[in-house]
Amino acid sequence: MICTRICLRICLAAVLLVAGLHAASAQTATPPAAPAAATQAKPGKMKLTMQKLKDMKAKWATNKPKLKACRADVKSKGLAGDDRWFYIEECMSKT
Repeated sequence: MICTRICLRICLAAVLLVAGLHAASAQTATPPAAPAAATQAKPGKMKLTMQKLKDMKAKWATNKPKLKACRADVKSKGLAGDDRWFYIEECMSKT
């Protein structure tokens, strides 16, 4: 009776160990390579880096009246986050 319980516990522990190892190896497997077109995100969907944002602000600082008008447009449209910066970039590039 005692031997059966011990054997049952050992078997159960072995099964859980094997299942855990299998799950861990499945999580560390590398995903298949995505096509080149799928890896490149659209500008509106990727996050801005701090360096790119600083570069854009420095470029915009040369035309403060236009920047002020673009910021007013952003505020009236209620844009926030990356959408705000992409809109200002588009606005500043218009002639």
